[in-house]
Amino acid sequence: MSEDGQVSSHWFDDDAGPVVRPYAMTRGRTTSTAQHRLDLIAVVVTEPAAGDPETDPTLSPEHVDIVGLCRSTPQSVAELAAELDLPIGVVRVLVGDLVHAELVHVTRPVPPAELPDESILRDVIHGLRAL
Repeated sequence: MSEDGQVSSHWFDDDAGPVVRPYAMTRGRTTSTAQHRLDLIAVVVTEPAAGDPETDPTLSPEHVDIVGLCRSTPQSVAELAAELDLPIGVVRVLVGDLVHAELVHVTRPVPPAELPDESILRDVIHGLRAL
């Protein structure tokens, strides 16, 4: 009931548009079967042999959007979340599903701790010049 005592015919906000809870997109899952460690900077690339994802009835519209976005330009997980306006956790699950379906693959940048030290690279260059 509204403040003036009349029954409201709308119990939702028309301006909000359709609202889907994030857990509905992932079917309540917080991880996928092929869940890798998907950092925010992990890069998602569409597989060259991936067909048209729209023909696959098991994929959600969000899955199709991810494949489409990554087909033209590889995207990081953070970029996908921002572009699709979805939480990172949801995007991680959806990307994991697509990895399992072999529609995309994920590459990870080398962590800074695993990069060679700059002084070692300089020593190698000096050694090569000495030859």
